[in-house]
Amino acid sequence: MEYVDVAIVGGGPAGSSAAEAAAARGADAVVLEKGVPRADREGTGPDSTDAAGLLDYWLDIMGFDAAEFPDDVVLSELEGAKFYGPDSELALTETGIDAAYDGFGFTMHRARFDDWLRRRAVDAGADYRVGVSVTGVETDLAASPRHTVRLANGENLETDYLVLADGPQRTVTGGTLDQFLPEGRTMSEIMPSNTANHIAYQEHRRMPEELFDPDFIEFWWGIMPGHTAYPWIFPNDPPVARIGLTMPIGLDIDDYDVSEWDLLRDDDEGIPRGNEYVRRLLERQFPEYDVADFPLVEDRGKSKGTETYPISSTRPIDSPVGAGIAVTGGAMGATSAFHEGGDHVAVRTGKIAGRLAAEERLERYNAEWHAAIGDEVLRNVTFADLVRDWGPRDWDRAFKTANDLMDARGIKADAALRGGLHGLELVVKYKWGKFGYRDGKYVQLREDEYAV
Repeated sequence: MEYVDVAIVGGGPAGSSAAEAAAARGADAVVLEKGVPRADREGTGPDSTDAAGLLDYWLDIMGFDAAEFPDDVVLSELEGAKFYGPDSELALTETGIDAAYDGFGFTMHRARFDDWLRRRAVDAGADYRVGVSVTGVETDLAASPRHTVRLANGENLETDYLVLADGPQRTVTGGTLDQFLPEGRTMSEIMPSNTANHIAYQEHRRMPEELFDPDFIEFWWGIMPGHTAYPWIFPNDPPVARIGLTMPIGLDIDDYDVSEWDLLRDDDEGIPRGNEYVRRLLERQFPEYDVADFPLVEDRGKSKGTETYPISSTRPIDSPVGAGIAVTGGAMGATSAFHEGGDHVAVRTGKIAGRLAAEERLERYNAEWHAAIGDEVLRNVTFADLVRDWGPRDWDRAFKTANDLMDARGIKADAALRGGLHGLELVVKYKWGKFGYRDGKYVQLREDEYAV
């Protein structure tokens, strides 16, 4: 049976970054990637899991300089983001977080980004295998090597260090971690896919040139039901944009007053499908145009210009590092449906895991990822909790006071005073939420809960 120093399950941003970091330090690193087809990629590769945009400080989290990105990866350099409530609007031109990148951020071609990370891993010496399905992992802590990675083709691997980077569906991570959970607990209970994930849908559409804005990403809040459910428009290469949405899985339309939500209709028998939501968004925002004026660009995305994918919408977990296992990126719940993206935390956690595995110091992984991305996770889970029960009027109220609550450096107490009682209420709830998650309490499965 083949032995490798570091086996990595999943070849997306986390997996490729782990492979590069491990191979660069001399480890025999192998990436096992199932592979999916895309219309905009030759052959198969990793699945897409976000709308493919990066903010300025995210590059610092990833450890990349913007100049490193190939020209064909970057699509539109952004000046800011626009946020809309049902009857309100807020524009931000700074994230308010220190960053080396001199700009707000940029949108990017996700498949080319994935392939670039793959090339970096291969150039560092990693073995990146596409079309390889992992069926499970068996661990014997008394054995050497500790892990047997079962492959669908029967060509199994043995390793002492395992990096799980299989994304928010956790098809391999779930069963692997179940081996170390106390009796009666399973990962499907802790992070069930139908509640711990959102579903995202987007279409690549050619916009009328007079409507295409290459400088801003746009988000609409409070016009469709569901916690952190929102549609967006992301500019690609002019005049193509990605128009899509994120929403929880398994919503029941009977739980909502249809009249309150702009993208619902009285005759809806259930929550609309993604393509119907996109059509209604276009009709709402551009009433003087027909949907046909926004044709699909069918040689983009996964299938004829469309993409559907899961996004983690839960709190992260620690890894059973005593067993030589690190869970990274979306599989660990470190990505966020609140801000629609997680490439930056996937890359960073992958880099940490790969480096420590190669150095045979993986026991440091949990401490290092907390130090590296803890502030980002803390912000996201706190904001997600803050807006959990918001309806349309709450979003309008928030955006109408947001210009007083926010400056270029973030939420300020004196700005809250200018925002009135509602401003104070929001700041207090946010600060209290962050306090409650202090010292890593945002983790929902701690290292000491594993039976290792």
